[in-house]
Amino acid sequence: MANIAFLGLGVMGFPMAGHLQARGHKVTVYNRTAAKARAWAEKYGGGVASTPREAAAGQEFVFACVGNDDDLRSVALGPDGALEGLAGGGVFVDHTTASAEVERELQAEAAGRGVGFVDAPVSGGQAGAESGALSIMCGGAEGDYARVEPVIAAYAKAARLMGPVGSGQLAKMVNQICIAGVVQGLAEGLHFARLAGLDAEAVIAVISKGAAQSWQMENRWRTMAEGRFDFGFAVDWMRKDLAICLDEARRSGARLPTAALVDQFYAEVQAMGGGRWDTSSLIARLDR
Repeated sequence: MANIAFLGLGVMGFPMAGHLQARGHKVTVYNRTAAKARAWAEKYGGGVASTPREAAAGQEFVFACVGNDDDLRSVALGPDGALEGLAGGGVFVDHTTASAEVERELQAEAAGRGVGFVDAPVSGGQAGAESGALSIMCGGAEGDYARVEPVIAAYAKAARLMGPVGSGQLAKMVNQICIAGVVQGLAEGLHFARLAGLDAEAVIAVISKGAAQSWQMENRWRTMAEGRFDFGFAVDWMRKDLAICLDEARRSGARLPTAALVDQFYAEVQAMGGGRWDTSSLIARLDR
């Protein structure tokens, strides 16, 4: 059992930190909105800190799950940042979906303090976080990952070291690129089925047993057909992730025409007022 700080209690971090506490780890949390941290402690029984530095003091591991690169820097760096509190020999684990560039930046800062660093973005959404069934793509030194792996097992159904720091984020970019294309294809298929006069349920029952099957089809076709999107992974977050993908592609020379096109489709959904809708809301722009 480990002493852990967990920074960021959004829809993902709140249950993830809860799984750690439930497994018997001693968890201290920090959240920018203090009321959220107090609510977590009331539910799970862990400790609350007023700054990331305070949360990290005396811990073996610091986990972060915040919004973007700037949020990550704000909890990790500076006089009140976690790296000021985490002692040498500790490991900083970042679950934020961020750029590979910021992960390498923070790894260098951590190394200067004798602290290990693992970037570990997750896939599986809020449902996966709540059920403890996330897939986690990691980047870091083998020794640091070996220490982290049994701890993140509290909320992971699969975890794998992909390479040095930054590799986890690059793998997460692949994940988001693939999802964008799959959701758009499913949206177009359901839209086509409706206008062709087909029974969508009957169509999905058949094609989901063949080569068209996907997680998105199994879990999202019905709500897409019903026009329900008030749940899940928000369009705003997906656009943030796709921006990271497209920026990295410009650096590497990778060509992502479909991802770029779907990003613009999501911009249309935002213009419709759907920034907080689930990513499956791509069908809404076709059906309007």
